[in-house]
Amino acid sequence: MCYKCHSFVCSRSYTYTLLNLFEYVVVLKIYNHIFINRTIIMNRLYLLINSFTILTSCFFYGQNSSFIYEHRYISDSTNRKVINTEIMTLSVNKDRSEFYSMDKFKSDSTLLVESKKGVFMMPPNKLMNSDRVRKQLQSTTIDYITIISNSKYLVSQNIILEWNILQEFDNILGYRTQKARTEFGGRKWIAWFTKEISIQDGPYKFYGLPGLILKIEDIGKNHTFELKGIRKTAVNFVYPELGNFKLFKISNSKYEKIFKNYRKYPIADLAGTFPDYTNSTGVLISGRETERLEEKRRKDQIKKDNNIIELNLLKK
Repeated sequence: MCYKCHSFVCSRSYTYTLLNLFEYVVVLKIYNHIFINRTIIMNRLYLLINSFTILTSCFFYGQNSSFIYEHRYISDSTNRKVINTEIMTLSVNKDRSEFYSMDKFKSDSTLLVESKKGVFMMPPNKLMNSDRVRKQLQSTTIDYITIISNSKYLVSQNIILEWNILQEFDNILGYRTQKARTEFGGRKWIAWFTKEISIQDGPYKFYGLPGLILKIEDIGKNHTFELKGIRKTAVNFVYPELGNFKLFKISNSKYEKIFKNYRKYPIADLAGTFPDYTNSTGVLISGRETERLEEKRRKDQIKKDNNIIELNLLKK
């Protein structure tokens, strides 16, 4: 209706309506253009920020970082109430990593410094894990360093883990983690990894997921490794080698043979080496008796150490 002539068929009213409609269409197109461009810009900005975060994560964590894990474990399967803990560290350099006990590292560092001063000390009288795992980040070959009896071995192992990545997520230390499963060492394992730290590594011999493993445990909860902190370091990590053991480089098959033989005959390499001596009360103790007592002590210790990480090594 034209509000001047009160006619429904007024040409002025008709033209005015068409002009309003045209203006509405133009405004709508402009709005849609702005909205679509805004959406495209926001999507591109999101991708840019996400890419920058990944690159920053890769740069930051790929340059000399130490990841601190707590290892909780049950060493004696017949006494599951006793849960042991030890702080372990995964030190990552540009192309390699090393996993080791923090207590053992501190002890060896102190002993090495003092020995250079001509002071020779005894290590702390406490149980410490002397095993170390070295990885080349672009290789499936792992160097496993371990001490059996009075000998130190560097074992070359080729470990390939087959992972099943699941669509389950959690949060650990503020990082978004994803669940994955694998089998290793005669056990089934559940891991939680994060793509926010783009290092395909993890504690012990575990690796190969598209991000750092923050937590991993076997389904029986006998062994759990969980990240507790991250520390950036200024220099490449080098473990303090004391040189107090001769290092034997051996294959994995030979290592398994030595390991199993030690658990059966724990003082085989020491037989006949214990001298006779007189104790503080003047009683003569024969070397044979000392050997017998040491054998019993080691066998008792081995008997309680029946729930190791790689359970398949205990199979005959």
